[in-house]
Amino acid sequence: MKIGQSRIPVTLLTGFLGAGKTTLLNRLIQRPEMSSALVIINEFGSVGIDHDLVAQSNEDDTIVEMANGCLCCTIKGDLQKTLKDAPQRFTREGKCWFDRVVIETTGLADPAPIIHTVMSDDTLKSLYALESVATLIDAVNGDATLDAQGEAIKQVAVADRLLISKTDLADEATVEALCQRLRRLNPAAPMHKLPGSDSELAGLFEGASFNPELKSEEVRGWLAAEAYHADHRHDHNHHHGHSHDEDHHHDHVHDINRHDDRIRSVCMTIDEPIPAAIFDSWLELLVAFNGVNVLRVKGLLNLQELDKPLVIHGVQHIWHPPAILQDWPSDDRRSRIVFILRDLEESDLRQMLDFVTGKLKKTNVVGLEDDDASLAEAPAG
Repeated sequence: MKIGQSRIPVTLLTGFLGAGKTTLLNRLIQRPEMSSALVIINEFGSVGIDHDLVAQSNEDDTIVEMANGCLCCTIKGDLQKTLKDAPQRFTREGKCWFDRVVIETTGLADPAPIIHTVMSDDTLKSLYALESVATLIDAVNGDATLDAQGEAIKQVAVADRLLISKTDLADEATVEALCQRLRRLNPAAPMHKLPGSDSELAGLFEGASFNPELKSEEVRGWLAAEAYHADHRHDHNHHHGHSHDEDHHHDHVHDINRHDDRIRSVCMTIDEPIPAAIFDSWLELLVAFNGVNVLRVKGLLNLQELDKPLVIHGVQHIWHPPAILQDWPSDDRRSRIVFILRDLEESDLRQMLDFVTGKLKKTNVVGLEDDDASLAEAPAG
C-alpha cells in the first residue's frame, strides 16, 4: 500500500501510563505483519524498545530499525512534521517502504489532539488515513484509573478497539467486572485480552475498524448498531421516539462511577430519508453547542438526495470525509446513527433535530412539504 496507490493506514495506540503500551509494542514489532510498519512513539523520554531487537540505529539514537525491518522513531517535537517528512525521510532504495503507521501516545491523556493532527492537515490527509484508535486498559489498575481520571473514560469512549492488559495478573472476577464496565462505556468496540497468544496479536489490526474504502458488507460489523440496541437502557425504534433516561440508572446505580454516569451510548434510528440540509444543520448545531461532549459518531445515512447510503464517522469535532457506498448492507434502509455522548441524552439530540427540521420547513427548504411539525423552543446546550 505505497504512496500513489492508496493512503497509508494509521493506528493510534493510547492508554494511561502503566497500562503496558510499550510492552505491547515490543511484542507487536516482532510480528511479521509489522515488518513494513513505521512505529512513532510520541513522547518526551527514551525509546523504550528492547535493544536486543535492534539491527541498527542512526546517529541521534531516536530511530531504531528492528531485525524484521520494522522502524521505530521516538519524537520529542512536532508529530505533524514527522508524519509529513516520513515518506521521504525513511526511504529504502529511494522508495517509501512502510505500509502502516502505529502511533503510541505515551503519557498523553486525550487522544483527540493526535486524531486532529492526522485528520485536519490537507497534506497528511492525502498521505494517511486514520484507521483505528486502540485503547489499552490495565486489568489490575483499570478500575482505579477510570475512577480517578475522567480522561481515561474518554480514551475508552473514542476507541475502535479495547485492549485489556495484564489479565494474567488479575483474577477472573476483576477482569470480567472491568469488561462489563468497558462495555457500558463503549458497547461496540471489540475487546482483546492480553497478553494473549502471538496468533491473537495478529488480529489487533484486523476487524471492524474504520476504513475509508469500507465495503458494503463490512459496514454492519463496523457500525455494530445491534450492540447499542442490545443494552436494555435504550429502545429507540423510530424518528420521534423518546429517551428512556428514567430507566438508565437503576440497573447499575451501585457499580457505576460518577465519571461513567456522564456517558451515554445511543443508537438513533430514523425511518424516512433525511434531507441533506436538515442533517447538515443538525450536526452543525450539535457540534456548535456540544461538540466537546459528542465523543464519537458513526452513522449509515439515507439522504433524500442520494440513492446510495452515506457513511459518516467523527470523533468530537473531527470528521472523516463522508463515504458513499455502492450498496446498502441489508434491506434495512433506515438511517442509523450511533453516538457516544458525555452529559447529553438522546432527548437532547432529538430536540435539536426537531428544532432544525421545523426551522428549515418554515423557510421552505426544497423537499420539505409537511409544515405541521412542532418547533422545539430551543436547542440543548
